[in-house]
Amino acid sequence: MERGIRPAGRRAAALLLMVSGGLVLGALGFQFLGGLVPCEMCRWQRWAHLAVIALAAVALVRPAWWPLPLLAMVGAAGLGLWHLGVEQGWWLGPARCAAPPARSDDLWGELMAAPLVRCDRVPWSFLGLSMAGWNLAVSAMAAGVAAFLGRRG
Repeated sequence: MERGIRPAGRRAAALLLMVSGGLVLGALGFQFLGGLVPCEMCRWQRWAHLAVIALAAVALVRPAWWPLPLLAMVGAAGLGLWHLGVEQGWWLGPARCAAPPARSDDLWGELMAAPLVRCDRVPWSFLGLSMAGWNLAVSAMAAGVAAFLGRRG
């Protein structure tokens, strides 16, 4: 253990790792088991959570670095807020829409047949919150708890 660092930094990193891991696994489940194709902004949120996972794994070894995955989690929450705002029409999102990547030799045919996934549409919601809204809520809550845990050290 590093000098002056209590296990609090390690606990904060572990929490962030588990939460982001769960959110990524949940998103992949919705995609591959539920058939919900992610939009471009959904993919960005996944990348943010993958950054949290990578940084949290490093912070488990170097507990003094626990603020790095915390900042990445705040970024993931920010992306969730941006996406939620786009869905609600509070502001504009990216100009492009995304189609799923092609998986066959008939690239042109598959691209032409693939549905465009718009970032301003809500394909699924629970208790009035879309997936972007849930990402915002869970990410912000995890960031708050991790900040509390980490500061205790």
